[in-house]
Amino acid sequence: MDFTQVTYTRPDPAAFLRDIAAGAAALEAATDADAALAVAKRITALINDVDSQGMIAQIRHTIDTRDAFYAQEDAFWNDFEPQADAAKTDYLKAVLASPYQDALKTIYPKPYFLKAKDLLRTNRPEVIDLQQKANALASRYTDLIASAQVDFDGQTYTLAQLGPLRDDADRAVRKAANAAYWGFFAAHEAEFDQLYDDMVHTRTAIAQKLGFKDFSEMSYVFMDRFDYDEDMVATYRHEVQTKVVPLVQKQRAKQAKRLGLDHLAYYDLGVQFKSGNAKPEGTATQLVQAAREMYHEMSPEAGAFFDHMIDSHLLDLLAKPGKASGGYAEYIPAIQSPFIFSNFNGTSGDVDVLTHEAGHAFQTYLAKWIQPGDCVFPTFEAAEIFSMSMEFIAYPWMPKFFGTQTAKYRYAHLQAALEFLPYGILVDHFQHQVYTHPDWTPAQRKAEWRRLEKLYNPEKDYSENAALESGIYWMRQGHIFESPFYYIDYTIAQVVAYQFWKRFNVDHDPKAWQDYETMAKAGGSQTLLELLATGHLRSPFEPGALDDTLVAISQALDAVDDAAL
Repeated sequence: MDFTQVTYTRPDPAAFLRDIAAGAAALEAATDADAALAVAKRITALINDVDSQGMIAQIRHTIDTRDAFYAQEDAFWNDFEPQADAAKTDYLKAVLASPYQDALKTIYPKPYFLKAKDLLRTNRPEVIDLQQKANALASRYTDLIASAQVDFDGQTYTLAQLGPLRDDADRAVRKAANAAYWGFFAAHEAEFDQLYDDMVHTRTAIAQKLGFKDFSEMSYVFMDRFDYDEDMVATYRHEVQTKVVPLVQKQRAKQAKRLGLDHLAYYDLGVQFKSGNAKPEGTATQLVQAAREMYHEMSPEAGAFFDHMIDSHLLDLLAKPGKASGGYAEYIPAIQSPFIFSNFNGTSGDVDVLTHEAGHAFQTYLAKWIQPGDCVFPTFEAAEIFSMSMEFIAYPWMPKFFGTQTAKYRYAHLQAALEFLPYGILVDHFQHQVYTHPDWTPAQRKAEWRRLEKLYNPEKDYSENAALESGIYWMRQGHIFESPFYYIDYTIAQVVAYQFWKRFNVDHDPKAWQDYETMAKAGGSQTLLELLATGHLRSPFEPGALDDTLVAISQALDAVDDAAL
């Protein structure tokens, strides 16, 4: 299979809606288990195929947002997806009402039924037009970020390409590069403000039409947070604020000392060492080959997976003009294959992609036995466990990528994961504040971001950048615009991934890999807390759940002579 040659076909909306409706009627009319199962298999295959066409269009659009054909297809899917989701609700009603549940459970795992109940609450015909509008607004954000052409030091860069310069070892260079980067957001601040204001009001209207108090309340339903509630999240948030934030401040003080600074300015935060951050050694091709060797040494299944990714052209890794920002892994049911998208820019983040996004992709590769394509990935927070854990599992192979800089990479990566926890909580907390106060002005939203930023990230000193001090940092966080409330998931997964870090790198637990693979194969057939039980891991929502891991992390960081790095 060669992904570049995979055919994309726009589905016929009328035919799809008609076939789904017929499937719902046939399931309701089924007179025995075999008939019900036959309908379920047929409709599942239909949905998998149509969803796959949407994924192929989205992938090719993000690879080059300037491609007129796929820009047109992106607009089509923005309109069609809400219609398709609404059409599926009648079929889901038939599934949930069917007397042949035992037969249906042979094709649909438990989370499928839980998701079905959630979808029936969030996908209804009366909000299709609003969902279409929300999709179009998200695409405008994607295109705005992708359009950025920033002039710096005589050259023109995309935002991703500025990454290495923003973390340059030369303080004057990184200060200027950061000023240029944030200058783009400051120059387009009114546009970002208006775009987000439209999003907030559109999403609020959706929630209220569906009977929710606000979009914040609705988020626990559309994000399929099956195993936990707001009170459990409040406990978790408190644990991070009281235990992780002080530990991060301790590490930031050590960082300032390493850099020979009295205190860190905002443009210093990404630089860990005076000699510069660890950078991967080799070209993009060489890094991919190193990853191939790593996965073959990791396990036979991992090696076969990465061979498939390379040989089938399922990787698009380099940053280039017109390409959407960020990185992601997708699973395409029609070809039973994952796809990895990223923006290599010569930093250690390139290697993180080959572990993080490959962790996602490997999980779906192992779980492709699950028939409904939307259950191959588990729920969002569970899915991130596999990507973030793979970053830590890969530690023994880092010399392949960093050579003599390996110690610098491991130290910085372990610290960065710790620093991420408060930031991830901040992004989620901010969104809950925004959507419970939907009539806030843009200025009030920015003020609230800065208030929360001082609570969770008190080390951020923006005294040299008035725009950042006013609270615009969140404008660079695509999730806030494109995937609302998809962020605390990363932090929940990070806490769990740290447990795997300890098992692999501190305890050298011989059962750790088996647990990781068993969880990955289970994928979306289990809920979050069920997966944690499968992997013999502790729930992050328990009071004190972080304590042992934080002690181990602190000891590991303190054991390193960081000044020597």
